[in-house]
Parts: sequence; C-alpha cells; structure tokens
Amino acid sequence: MSLHVVVVGGVALGPKAACRFMRLMPEGTVTLIDQTDRISYGGCGIPFFVSGEVSRVEDLRSTPYGVVRDKDFFFRYKGVNVLTRSKVIGIDRDRKRVRMQDLDTIEVREIAYDRLVLATGSRAKMPPIPGIDLLGVTAAATLDDAERIKTAVAQGKVNAAVVVGGGFIGLEMAVALADLWGLPVSVVEFAEHILPSNVSPLLATMATQDLKKSGVDVFCSEKVLRLEGENGQVKRVVTDKRTIEADLVIMSVGVSPETALAKEAGLEMTENGLILVDEHMRTSDPSIYSGGDCAAVANLVTGEPGWFALGSQANRQGRVIGTNLAGGDATFPGAVGAWGVKLFSQSVSGAGLTLAQAKKAGFDAMSVHVEQVDRAHFYPDHAMMALELIVDRPTRRVLGIQGMAESGDALVGRINAVVPYLGAKGTVADISNLEVVYSPPFASAMDVLNVVGNVAENALEGRSRTMDVDEFALLWDKRASGDACFLDVRDPVSAETLALAYPGEWKNVPQDMLRDRLNELPADTPLVLVCNTGLRAFEAQRVLDSLGRKDTRAVAGGLVAVGRAGHAMTK
Repeated sequence: MSLHVVVVGGVALGPKAACRFMRLMPEGTVTLIDQTDRISYGGCGIPFFVSGEVSRVEDLRSTPYGVVRDKDFFFRYKGVNVLTRSKVIGIDRDRKRVRMQDLDTIEVREIAYDRLVLATGSRAKMPPIPGIDLLGVTAAATLDDAERIKTAVAQGKVNAAVVVGGGFIGLEMAVALADLWGLPVSVVEFAEHILPSNVSPLLATMATQDLKKSGVDVFCSEKVLRLEGENGQVKRVVTDKRTIEADLVIMSVGVSPETALAKEAGLEMTENGLILVDEHMRTSDPSIYSGGDCAAVANLVTGEPGWFALGSQANRQGRVIGTNLAGGDATFPGAVGAWGVKLFSQSVSGAGLTLAQAKKAGFDAMSVHVEQVDRAHFYPDHAMMALELIVDRPTRRVLGIQGMAESGDALVGRINAVVPYLGAKGTVADISNLEVVYSPPFASAMDVLNVVGNVAENALEGRSRTMDVDEFALLWDKRASGDACFLDVRDPVSAETLALAYPGEWKNVPQDMLRDRLNELPADTPLVLVCNTGLRAFEAQRVLDSLGRKDTRAVAGGLVAVGRAGHAMTK
C-alpha cells in the first residue's frame, strides 16, 4: 500500500524520518513543510562557524560528499517534496489534513496525509526584559543568527560581547568569540554555577577556571535586569550586581518546545508541555508520530518521561519513525542524555544524573571524584582527566558520570563506555571490571574508568573517607584555628615547596614512612591527608587505620583537583 506522509519541520528529525521512509517504501510520497527557507542543518555547529573552525555556513547543511541539502537535493536525491516558507497552522485529525499557509503569498490550503510527523523542534527563549529588541541582541539558534553574529564581528562592529546563559551553546559561543576574534567576553549565568543542569559545582568551578584563564569573565548567581542601548543599538547589560559594556549580547538561556500544533490538535501531552510518545515514537493518535526537541521520551535512569534536546537523538528517533511509517516495528527505548562541550584547553562531558538530580529523583546517592592520567603515565603525551561517578548507595547502581579533560576525544570515549550501563542499571562492579582498550598511547593498564569504579567501591565499603576541595580550602583558610593537621604524604621533594612556604602548618611524612614516624603526628587533631591525585592519601589512610588513627580524611582528587578548582596554595 502506497502512503502519503506529511512531515512538519525540516531541521533534523523531519528530514531523517522522510528519507528513511522513502528508502524503505520508495513507492510512497512525502511532503516536508518548513516555515524557513533553509532546512536540514546542524544547529549545534553554529558556534564553530562563528569561531571560523567551519568556514562556510553552507557546510552546516551539506552532506559528507559536499552537496547542500536544499529543496532540490531532497527531491532529486531522496524523492521528498519540500515546501519552504510554509507554515502549518492547524491539524484536522478526523479528516487527516493539515492546514498550511504560504508565508510569501499568505495563501492557505490543505494537504491530506495518511501519516503525519510532527518535527516542530524548539525555539530559543528570549526573556521579556527591557531592551531585548535592541540591535545586537540575538539568539544563536538558526543559520540567520549565525550569519548575523559572524558578519557583525568580522566587520569590526563588536568591541565586547556578553553571553547570557552558561549552558552548552552559551559557553561554546563565548569560546568562539574570545578565541578566534579576541573579543572581551563575559558570561552571565543566573544559577550558582555554569552548566547547572549538567555537572557538579566542583566540575563547574574547574570549567570556569579554564574560561577565566583564556580571558572570559564569568558571573554566576546574577540576574540580567535590562539591556541598555544608544540609537537602537545595545551598549550595556545591567545585572543585579554590575553593568557590563557590550555591543553584542547573545541570549542563550535555553529553548522551549514548539508544541502548540500538537496541543491544539488534542494530542496527549506531558505536564510540562511535551508531546507524549510511546517507544515506537507514536503519539496518542496512531497516525501521528513525533520526536526530537518537542517530544518526551523515557529517561532510562529515572524511568520518568524525560526531555533531551539533542540533535543526535533527533536523528536516531527520526530513523525509528521512518522505519515505522513504512510498516516496521522499530523502537526507541529512551535515553540517558549523553553530552559534551569543548572549551579552551579543556572539554567537559557527561551522561545520566548529577548528584543533585539523583537526590531530587529520590535516590540515596553519593558521588566520588578522581583525577588520573588519561593514558599510561610513562607515555609522553598524557594529561589529567577528572571523572565523577554518581552512585545509588543501597543498590550500588551507577546513575551518572561527568568529567573534564584536556583531550575531549579521550573523555568522550570514557563517557560513551558508561552510557549503556546507565540505561541497563549497571553497578559499580560493572565499571570496576569494564573492559577497555589498553595500549599506552590510549589508556593506563588500570584505566581511569576502572579507577573511578574502584574508588566508588571503597567509599561504599567504608574503606575511604574523603573531603572535596571546597571543604579542604575552607579548612585551610581557617588553619590558624588548629582544627586540622594538614599531612602531605608525598615524597619530600614533591612536598618541599608547600612545607617551606608553610612551616608548622604543612607537615610532610611520606606514605612509606608513616609506620616509623607515627609519633610525629598530633594525637588529638584530625588529619587531612593530601597527595597529588588522592591515590597515596588513600594508601596512607589505610595504613593509619591499621595503626589505630581513624580520624583521617583524604582530599578527593588531591592537589591536582585543588589547583584545577582555582585554590592557590603557594604564596
């Protein structure tokens, strides 16, 4: 049976579903409708076009073999009829028709369908603050936005920029403007730290340090009150704490799902306004499918409906929809929300829940933080990688993982390896025993993933007692109180700088000498154990436990984590 499919929306999921359907049912027909004049583009590549890493905006809508995915491409290569500059304004589910308006001629007409795909995606939020309509204020969501920003910068019209919002796109845009163009850039984030929905405060602090070292100012816990301009052009951003000069303001405060059509058509929605679909990506109307930014899919960690506004998921869901349009029985089980963002010298990535999200979801959750080299320590190009593992205490189930590293590829490889376990309710033991490729240029014999699993096991078993770097910094700042003894268990050469800088306050007893020099440690003062990454501090803790000194805590991640979080130890 030949079917006619109408697809509403032409960025990611829509084209994927249309093309998959035509490959499986070439005797069918597809009409794809989009209200813009440019379709099928990689919006996540916009920051890299602005930075110059992608030279042409058309590259964001080209195939790997260099053909631009325009109307002609979809008709000639894929057999899909595309109507651009056309807006669907209503759905008649009983008659299986959509009402469409041509945005150029204002003509309204109906198109019949056998199956309908709602790929309406999302739109960038533009907060209703004074000055939002000034020239120089823009989102970074469309190709028009991208060209507008890059043209203004390239023509020398921008002397300073402010990015409002410290999420993925906001940070990537800040890096793009500061790195290639050398502009003064400030990031203003309403939450307590950047990437508030994605990482812990510690990892956010580490990421912030990378931004600051490259000249980007970061202001968190600040609310933008208004934008001020001169002659219609933005000139200043006024927050509740300061005024920042800027003639380019990029609003990156999130996106809202475009679900008005679905709601007006009476489709079942979630409480937060997303289109509800089953594992086949069908809506409550069996003739209508949906996915991508406008639909909810199962969060495989919590079991609740989740929202993952990620282009990768839209494409995978589009393939499932295309298969099912052609009579297949494909499923999309859900997601855990794997993500990554490249900053300056560091990249940040993660999947699943953060500690705060896990606790909010009702888990008795804990987290561990490790710092280890990303490949064999003797291999010349190794670098430090930070990983945090989120675990449910009673079941030892792994709920999430986040990290930061110099090598984004190495970091993403580790995150990707854990992703299947998050959805399959994998445990700490699965991570401890996870088989990964070993060769010195790629990994240590005991990979950092295995290490973070082992550290979590030690914490769950009560073998290790740690503190994070913020607690360490607070104790260190109050060291004159004598509430703690700071014990460096590294070798004397490694500890010398701090021992000389803080005589009487920074004590050095190497790990291998603890048994012989136990009497040098204050008997009635808790010990804060410090080394480079936390490994020797844990070993020292075990030795001291065996000697009856159990009033010890080790600094998670050691001095590497302390330094990466911006806590200066040297005078």
